[in-house]
Amino acid sequence: MKKVLISVIISYVVLFGSYVEENVWWRGDTLLTFLKKYHISQDIYFSLSKTDKELCSEIYAGVQMQLMFDDKHNKLEQALIPVSEEMQIHIFLDKNHKYHLDIIPIEFKTITQVVQIPILNSPYQDIIKYTNNKALANEFLIAFKKSINFKAIRKNDNIVIYFTQKIRLGRYFGSPEILAAYVEIRKKKYYIFLNPKDKRYYNDKAKSLTNFLLRIPLRYTRISSRFTYKRWHPILKRYRAHLGVDFAAPIGRKVFATADGKIIHKGTKGGYGKTIIIRHSNGLKSLYGHLSSYNNHIRVGSRVRKGDFIGRVGSTGRSTGPHLHFGIYKNGRAIDPLKIISVTRSKLVGKKRKVFLKLVKQLKQKLNNQSNNIIRLEDFEPTCSITQQNDT
Repeated sequence: MKKVLISVIISYVVLFGSYVEENVWWRGDTLLTFLKKYHISQDIYFSLSKTDKELCSEIYAGVQMQLMFDDKHNKLEQALIPVSEEMQIHIFLDKNHKYHLDIIPIEFKTITQVVQIPILNSPYQDIIKYTNNKALANEFLIAFKKSINFKAIRKNDNIVIYFTQKIRLGRYFGSPEILAAYVEIRKKKYYIFLNPKDKRYYNDKAKSLTNFLLRIPLRYTRISSRFTYKRWHPILKRYRAHLGVDFAAPIGRKVFATADGKIIHKGTKGGYGKTIIIRHSNGLKSLYGHLSSYNNHIRVGSRVRKGDFIGRVGSTGRSTGPHLHFGIYKNGRAIDPLKIISVTRSKLVGKKRKVFLKLVKQLKQKLNNQSNNIIRLEDFEPTCSITQQNDT
């Protein structure tokens, strides 16, 4: 079996007797309902490893997926369904008319740029008007939420943002990452800097501006599986990903909320089995999978405090033993829970502070010497890559 990469423009395009269309993953859909809809055996899901079954549960409502159909019989030949900013489900039909499912890296381009935006209306409106990037405007407000009073900003004040952003299929993809920024109010600059070690924002004195601490959600025996976005497995000859941390613990052990928030999901979620998801402030969400039971006093919409009992460890869903799968998401993007749970100080000290302040010096130079050549989406071809399967 040889894979030959073919670039396809996403619109009604005829390609070797096939056409590609783009669709949206609807809320409430699961991979099993998708397979049933297109008359694909569910065995391709049930034969997956536990980790890959969990990844299939990461499909989120509203994600753009690409489907390739046979032009003659209107039969699904291939599908690309993102499960994160790094990985996607690839379903394809081989020459023997047998379906396969694999999880492969997502192809995207990453831009890094500095933009200076004069305030004419409000930071939110002006960022969108200037960059056409709503996600960047949202992240900017979250980043500065604890450090400035937005009501103090006046017309002709300035904001400067140094950020990275993925581009896929000719549009922004995933969440932008603001590396550094400042708001200039009446000639005074208010800075923020992202610490790559813990993904928290600090000022130029290494004081945390996030003020949001998480607790480990249970008393565990060991960490049975760690977080990874994308890792090549040299033996299996394929990419693997695990978008959370697995804490091994006996069935029935209590699980607690990692921080204050609101319950937005309580119920089964694909390979995660019985699952609770909590929305927190600062664009964060936490996921607790493979539970055996829930706290009967909570429901969707309930408010919880850090340390509140929410459920018990189990092995529901696609699990090989009792453990808690614990995931943390920032603006919909999975991040390593252990990196932010381990942070307990409101400011950096010692060697960490020294390293961070060295980075601050470099980032300030970036902000103060901006080229301000905004990259436009129209500079990128709205293409995706779908793999045509041929036998050798």
